[in-house]
Amino acid sequence: MDQQRYDNLKLGERGAIVSIIAYICLSASKLIIGYAANSEALKADGLNNATDIVASIAVLIGLRLARKPADEDHPYGHWKSETVASLMASFIMMAVGLQVLYEAVVSMFHGKQQSPDLISAWTGIFCAIVMYCVYRYNKKLALKINSQAVMAAAKDNISDAFVSIGAVVGIIGSQFKLPWLDPLTAVAVGFIICRTAWEIFCEASHYLTDGFDENTIQSFKETVLKVNGVEGVKEIRARNYGSNAVVDVVLLVGAKLEFQAAHEIATRVEDELKRNSDVYEVHVHYEPAKIAKA
Repeated sequence: MDQQRYDNLKLGERGAIVSIIAYICLSASKLIIGYAANSEALKADGLNNATDIVASIAVLIGLRLARKPADEDHPYGHWKSETVASLMASFIMMAVGLQVLYEAVVSMFHGKQQSPDLISAWTGIFCAIVMYCVYRYNKKLALKINSQAVMAAAKDNISDAFVSIGAVVGIIGSQFKLPWLDPLTAVAVGFIICRTAWEIFCEASHYLTDGFDENTIQSFKETVLKVNGVEGVKEIRARNYGSNAVVDVVLLVGAKLEFQAAHEIATRVEDELKRNSDVYEVHVHYEPAKIAKA
């Protein structure tokens, strides 16, 4: 099972590499044409993709570190490396987003008079199509290997496609004697970058502080209660190691059961959670039901 999960992490690296290559090409194109065509929106979009390069590299590094086996310093493995990398990427994205906002607002107050060249709009449309294709590839890969990191990358891809479409709208709108619409769109792009950075930060910090979805824990509890021999669940907790869930559960079993019979119930609980809930590890403790209720 561990080897399969490690292989999935290695396969997930392909998605990160595809994103990095796409972002490097698109970011360079947008920045070069954005400066040449005098488009604030396209330049902001290009900087957005530049931050995505950093984020994708962080995901790649995190996936590779997560594949390292457990050692003396990390007895539970290195699964959380990808989450730490995402947290670092969120700081970089927020810094760039604030820079984009600053430059766009300055451009608006200086009263931009010249509308950008239409080649910037065609560039935005082409880049949006490319990012949509990358999104479809990464989404399919994420579903195949059940990777939260790759799925997050896919969501970032589709967000970037929408950002490019928004930039196109601002560029075309500025052609109708509304040159201020281009920097206004750049402001919107800056806000989107900051919002994405904040969402990544919140999700990463939630995982690193052992936060876990309550509805998922409830589904784990329902699965445990269906196991033959379990009379109740005294306590159940869960945490994440990367894309892997680890569950701690305290069972209530018959007070007169022999040790071997109680152990077999605990084993069935462990097997059931791993089989039906895609749980990586289960720690089971059992107590006699009558004593626990006293």
